[in-house]
Amino acid sequence: MHRSPVRDAWLSTRVSQGYVADYKPFVFVDGEGVRCSLYVAGCLFACEGCFNEDAWSFRCGEPYTLELESRILEDLAHPAVQGLSLLGGEPFLNTGTCLSLVRRMPAELPGKDVWCWSGYTFEELLGESPDKRELLSLVDVLVDGPFDLAERDLTVPFRGSRNQRVLDVPASLAAGRAVARA
Repeated sequence: MHRSPVRDAWLSTRVSQGYVADYKPFVFVDGEGVRCSLYVAGCLFACEGCFNEDAWSFRCGEPYTLELESRILEDLAHPAVQGLSLLGGEPFLNTGTCLSLVRRMPAELPGKDVWCWSGYTFEELLGESPDKRELLSLVDVLVDGPFDLAERDLTVPFRGSRNQRVLDVPASLAAGRAVARA
């Protein structure tokens, strides 16, 4: 895999400011079922036509706090909630924030799933830093790849453009290749 020096500099520890652009509990649009959606702040992909361009800034919104994390976990505990959605900004450039929350879920909220939207592809994430690979290992469904305005299609579920894929992460990791979610 060829990696550019620019991409090598895309480490969460270098770019993330620990901010969240927004938190929306009990939503129906960011994955299957009722979800709690955390929009992290900061993205370097800068996709033309991005639906959330305001969240490109790593200082957008408010700092992530343990109080917010506790609120999210309380909201996720509601029996009607299927799981957590991580969006952005770019979750994999904000691993400190995302991992703090997602690491707690298996023990505290068994059976809740994690969906994540990323400009990275699954294959790119496999070759990335340990924090990105750890976050990937804790995600159930990954919608991967940058938004491509030329491929924009509002009829494809959970994606903005046809180049993006909805992947079953545990199956993909087990197979060592991207596996589409059934």
